[in-house]
Amino acid sequence: MKRARVKWVENFKFLGTAPSGHSIALDGPTEIGGEGSAVKPGELTLIALGGCTGIDVVSILKKMRVDFNSFEIVVDAEPRAEHPKSWEKIHVKYIITGPGIDESKVKKAIDLSEEKYCSVSAMLKAGAEITYDYEIISD
Repeated sequence: MKRARVKWVENFKFLGTAPSGHSIALDGPTEIGGEGSAVKPGELTLIALGGCTGIDVVSILKKMRVDFNSFEIVVDAEPRAEHPKSWEKIHVKYIITGPGIDESKVKKAIDLSEEKYCSVSAMLKAGAEITYDYEIISD
């Protein structure tokens, strides 16, 4: 079993520690009295999604011997209007830059992440519509 800990620091600030031992600061929004000094918990889910699928795609592309110079994942999301304000729609855009990148390999890597490997995506799909696209920039 894995264990994360989230410890209250002050006001609406918390320090979350992952099972790996790495920590991240969290803070509530200013609208409720937080200072907005750190990531809000809901925002962290979007970062987790981008990181999860990004790690998958990089791993798959490396196995396919696809060389690239830069790779970025942009995650846009719309929250529900009512509480709990979970994500209603999420769009993930992959931007990969490099010379002679094989589009079919990029698409396959993204599809494998979406459909098989990304655990964060699998969790979020239960409550949100998730769409994806990609852009390949030759340099």
